[in-house]
Amino acid sequence: MEQKKTQESQQPEMASLLLGAGFALASLIILPAVAQRVGLGSSVTIALRGALMRAANRF
Repeated sequence: MEQKKTQESQQPEMASLLLGAGFALASLIILPAVAQRVGLGSSVTIALRGALMRAANRF
């Protein structure tokens, strides 16, 4: 019974960790690569990266 409660309490933490890691990966690696391919300027890329990092901090 105790082990089941522990696993249930870790589920939201693991989801938040994975979501934050996904946002970090997207903002540091994927976003600049896509921006370069599309031809976005560096200021737009930096603004999008900041928005993604702020979103990652909310979770």
